[in-house]
Amino acid sequence: MPKLLVFQHVPYEILGTLDPLLRNSGFRIKYVNFGRHPDAEPKLDGYDGLIVLGGPMNVDEVEEHPNLNTEVELIRDAIDRELPILGICLGSQLLAKALGAKVYENKEKEIGWYDVSPTKEGETDPLLCHLNGVEKIFQWHGDTFKVPKGAKLLASSPLCKNQAFRYGDRIYGFQFHLEVDEPMIERWLRVPANKREIEELNGKIDPEIIRSETPGMIGRLNILSELIFGGFIDLFGFSKKRNTLPSR
Repeated sequence: MPKLLVFQHVPYEILGTLDPLLRNSGFRIKYVNFGRHPDAEPKLDGYDGLIVLGGPMNVDEVEEHPNLNTEVELIRDAIDRELPILGICLGSQLLAKALGAKVYENKEKEIGWYDVSPTKEGETDPLLCHLNGVEKIFQWHGDTFKVPKGAKLLASSPLCKNQAFRYGDRIYGFQFHLEVDEPMIERWLRVPANKREIEELNGKIDPEIIRSETPGMIGRLNILSELIFGGFIDLFGFSKKRNTLPSR
């Protein structure tokens, strides 16, 4: 049975729709909750892969969140071990930093549903090839990353060029959130810190618009979640059969 290590930063940013896909494929999942245990020093020994989830902090806020330095070192270790790695939002930024790339403030915050398109490289990527041209993908971020040296840019949005990258064959960073479902989005909109973040944008982001758009967008996102995350699971080379939804 494959074992997966998952780095978590806040209680509301979880594996989401990725969780049942992993469990149905036979994975044993071990969370490291750095929000509760910032001094944790997990080891990669015995694990077959690593997922790094999102969070509201910046990758360089190491005095307030000392675990960020720990995570970067562990990500580098996982890269050296050639483990499959998936970084989501903050996780993608930590992965980019571990690979020597700059992480910085994006020109605009993306909160809600945004157009994301595959690059030419993304169109033939085993995971991102499931993007059917322009897709509406859920976002919640203010920072972005430079594409690491040696990595391939896989997807872009009009407000944030660098949305996804692949390093080697089994290491992926996604700035966007494929893992959300409708209850998860509603929970994020109700988190006090998230509400303050939206309020500080002085009306530029309307949570009621996000709520109204979500029912029409979430079905396709969940299909993409199953297809793209299913491709990530296939990177582990385990043969347990998965049930997947048909593509559009």
